Amino acid sequence: MAQFDVHRSPGRNRTEVPYVVVMQSRQLDHLPTRLVIPLANLGGSGQHEPRMLPVFVVESRRVVLVPWQMQTVRAVLLGPVIASLADDDSAGKIVHAVDLVTTRVYG
Repeated sequence: MAQFDVHRSPGRNRTEVPYVVVMQSRQLDHLPTRLVIPLANLGGSGQHEPRMLPVFVVESRRVVLVPWQMQTVRAVLLGPVIASLADDDSAGKIVHAVDLVTTRVYG
């Protein structure tokens, strides 16, 4: 599993959160878990804070990254890779969103 790989959500809430994206570096591949971020359906008007909540298209579905809901899941539950968000633009948006959530400058 590579950083920024997209998998179907292993959680119970697959209707609202159909995918997760792996955030964890490959340096930690020896661990039985992976740090993932939910990719939720883009609902309502689609209005959002694009720097904190970037939107991606996975399997023709518009989904939004929810960086403050990062969590670990067992790697064996992730299943096959559906897509990759490792291109420079997508990966940059993901890293920036995580930075906004975790940086001390904003709170």
